[in-house]
Amino acid sequence: MTTRKAATGKAVTYREAVREALREALVADERVFLMGEDVGRYGGALGVSLGLLDEFGPARIRDTPLSESAFVGAGIGAAIAGLRPIVEIMTVNFSLLALDQILNNAATLLHMSGGQVAVPLVIRMSTGAGRQLAAQHSHSLEGYYAHIPGIRVLAPATLEDARYMLAPALSDPDPVVIFEHGSLYNVSGTLPPDTGPVDIDRAAVRRPGTDISLITHGGSLGKALQAAEQLAADHIDAEVVDLRTLRPLDDATVTGSVRRTHRAVVIDEGWRTCGLSAEITARITEQAFYDLDAPVERVCGAEVPVPYARQLEEAALPQPADIVAAARRAVG
Repeated sequence: MTTRKAATGKAVTYREAVREALREALVADERVFLMGEDVGRYGGALGVSLGLLDEFGPARIRDTPLSESAFVGAGIGAAIAGLRPIVEIMTVNFSLLALDQILNNAATLLHMSGGQVAVPLVIRMSTGAGRQLAAQHSHSLEGYYAHIPGIRVLAPATLEDARYMLAPALSDPDPVVIFEHGSLYNVSGTLPPDTGPVDIDRAAVRRPGTDISLITHGGSLGKALQAAEQLAADHIDAEVVDLRTLRPLDDATVTGSVRRTHRAVVIDEGWRTCGLSAEITARITEQAFYDLDAPVERVCGAEVPVPYARQLEEAALPQPADIVAAARRAVG
């Protein structure tokens, strides 16, 4: 099968980068197909699959009924039968309707079959708040899925990761869940030339620094980078770590950063209680305790359902000013 790369050197949006990744996968392997609510004639609820139905036809771009449990289950069956389905769930909140399929079937079948039944399935979904879509469309539940053994959890925060994470995800023998933050779809930039599939086993240092580590993922990466620029004005040199893969976590990159800076702030749009930030903080404490010069700070979403009103929604989410304040506390 032939493959084709996205044009580089011109401005593209995050949405277009994901679409080109889907197109490349469909061209490269006849076993790949996309299924989900409104992915065909409507072009996807968020416009990601626009035009793919005309290009590849209804057998490979499949509109499904509004039943997450049913079409995720169908994707699991197709993967077991040898196909490479990409299942799109409109938003992470709706994925809870398919949690039984993901947790009790996709994640467990390889183990329960003694290695005989693999489920090479990719599930994509939007996550996160910031768009005034209220509580049933805005939560960040990545930590729920990062808790589950048997799946890989990815959170592309950059154009490059949005474009090039899909190919290695489709090559993974285990189920892969990809979280695309809803606030990123309209973000635009230029894809560097000669970029290829990314390493989905490793976190990435997006900004080197010496004084404190800002550790985050997905839609909070931009806020962490903004906070780092503000801190630089106060002569605080912040390193920014993009987790990229939430399961398995790349402990080496995280602890390596903390050992360089001796301080850390963990930023997670999800809730603080029993959340992803707690797991990362625990791992830092377990593995790099004697390298810390201050307690690990956490900046998380407020412990409320995400509000609809813009001012309340912004107040409920981590903002650059909150990250700056946490970093200043840690630096002292």
